Amino acid sequence: MKLLTHNMLTSHVKGVTNGFPLLIKATEVKVNEVEFNAQFVRRMIPKLEWSALVQAAEGLGHLQGLPSELEPECENNEEFLKKVHRVLLEVEVIEGHLKCPESGHEFPISRGVPNMLLNDDEV
Repeated sequence: MKLLTHNMLTSHVKGVTNGFPLLIKATEVKVNEVEFNAQFVRRMIPKLEWSALVQAAEGLGHLQGLPSELEPECENNEEFLKKVHRVLLEVEVIEGHLKCPESGHEFPISRGVPNMLLNDDEV
């Protein structure tokens, strides 16, 4: 599961009003090089929950020097875009789980795929 995916996932457990951001506990993380696409990263930055991305990257030990807050005109800084690219698209959780911050429900991550399915009584 790439951190881009993580930034878009939320818990839908019944009764949960604050299911974002999900906490990541990883037992296996890999970094796989992906061709840099500055235009894609520029388009994604406004769609990201920046603090959740920074928190997730830091928790996995792959912060890559990202600032805690977005700076003005950051989308024009190629070095910054490359750091964001690496965190969003190259850092991948292979095994572990995501945990709802409110309910504590855990969603397993197996072979890089988060299982967000709920039991009938949790919907």
